[in-house]
Amino acid sequence: MSMRSHWLGWTVALLAVAAFVGTSAAQEPNAEDIAAGMRIYRQKGDCQSCHGWAADGQKMDSQMPDGANLRTTRLNRDNLIAAIKCGRPGKGMPAFDRLAYSDGRCYGMKQADLAKNGQSLPDPPATLQVREMELVADFLFAKVVGKGPMDRAKCIEYWGSDVPACAQFPK
Repeated sequence: MSMRSHWLGWTVALLAVAAFVGTSAAQEPNAEDIAAGMRIYRQKGDCQSCHGWAADGQKMDSQMPDGANLRTTRLNRDNLIAAIKCGRPGKGMPAFDRLAYSDGRCYGMKQADLAKNGQSLPDPPATLQVREMELVADFLFAKVVGKGPMDRAKCIEYWGSDVPACAQFPK
């Protein structure tokens, strides 16, 4: 093996490792992204009205549809983002993508298909950009999905301090 092909081999290997490390690092949300996702969940998206502040299905607004318990969801990240983007026709979950049923991007359906099937979607409190949907998903996977029922320790970790909402859980 020549010295040139030896170095070429090492260069290709290092580039492959760098690409792998770069993509895996990009998939790990940082604390700021998780906090931004929580803010969108609580404020702009107002997800807590249906899913509860702990995302456990204990809604905060009795006038809103019952939201799923996201602590026990089996959706992966991509499917969770699709549910946020496209809503859940017939289930009360709004589509947060402004154009969700305008061009078939969601479940291959348009608004006319929903109407024909007798399905409807409530209006979302706000529309979200794709990056905002991703931030909500990152927050949910960091703090909610697969974390089990809320308890005092999880509540304090969730909020970052012992807030009044945590008083409902025994010490």
